[in-house]
Amino acid sequence: MKKPNRYVRIIEKIFLDRFQTGMREVAFEREDIERVAKKLSLKLPKNLGDLIYTFRYRGNLPKTVEEKAPPGESWIIRPAGRGRYCFALSKQPIIKPNEALVETKIPNATPGIIEMYALSDEQALLAKLRYNRLIDVFSGITCYSLQNHLRTQVAELGQVETDEIYVGLDHKGAHYVFPVQVKGGNDQLNVVQIEQDVAMCRKKFPSLVCRPIGGQFIASDLIALFEFVSTEQGIAVAQEKHYRLVPPDQLTAEELEAYARAGG
Repeated sequence: MKKPNRYVRIIEKIFLDRFQTGMREVAFEREDIERVAKKLSLKLPKNLGDLIYTFRYRGNLPKTVEEKAPPGESWIIRPAGRGRYCFALSKQPIIKPNEALVETKIPNATPGIIEMYALSDEQALLAKLRYNRLIDVFSGITCYSLQNHLRTQVAELGQVETDEIYVGLDHKGAHYVFPVQVKGGNDQLNVVQIEQDVAMCRKKFPSLVCRPIGGQFIASDLIALFEFVSTEQGIAVAQEKHYRLVPPDQLTAEELEAYARAGG
C-alpha cells in the first residue's frame, strides 16, 4: 500500500485524538497542526492553511476519518474563529454538477484578449461570468459586479473570503446581493464556503436579499451555476443550470425558437 502523505497523517491524527463515539463536532486549532507534525516527526507544511484548504476543496478526508461518520453524512472542516476549526458532519459536503442536466447555449461575449491572458481557471471563470452576464441570465436579475475577493472578519468564523460580490435590482425595485464562489481545475465547491458567504452577507449587507451562487467549469466552454438556500437541514441547492459558450453562428434558428418557447 502507498504510504499516506504528511497532510493525511497530520489531519488523521488531529481528528482521531479528539473524536469520541457520537460526536458531531470535533474542534481543533491551527497550533495543533504544528504540534502533531512535530509528534509524528514530519516536516511542517510551509503554508499551514494549505493543509486545511486541501481537505476542504481538493480531496476527501482520510478513510479513517470518514468511517466515523453516520450513514448518509460526511465530515467537513468549518472555521470556528481566528486560528480555530471544527470537523462537523454534513449531508452534502461537496457540490458537483449534474452530468445529465441539459445545456443552454449562450453567444460567447468574452473578449479574445481576455481568453488569451487569463492567468488561472478561477480568474478565467470569473471573467466569463462577468463578460457574458451569466449571473444576470441565471438569476433573472439585473446585476453589477461590486467587488472581487472580498475579505472580512465574521464573528465565530474568522476571516471569510468571497470570490466576487454582485449586487442586483429586480423589476419591482428590490435589491439583492449575490456572493459568488467559483472553482476550476481539480478544486470542488464546498458547503462551508456557501455557509461563510451567507454569514458574511448577514453582516455586510443585512438589508439586501442574499442569493448565494456557485460556479464550476465542466469544460473550458461549459459552466455549471448553482444557487443555494439555507434550510433547517443546512445549505441546499435551489437551482442548477449549465451554460455552453459558443460562437454566435453556432446557435441555430431551431434552438432559438426552443428557448423562446421555454421562456414563454
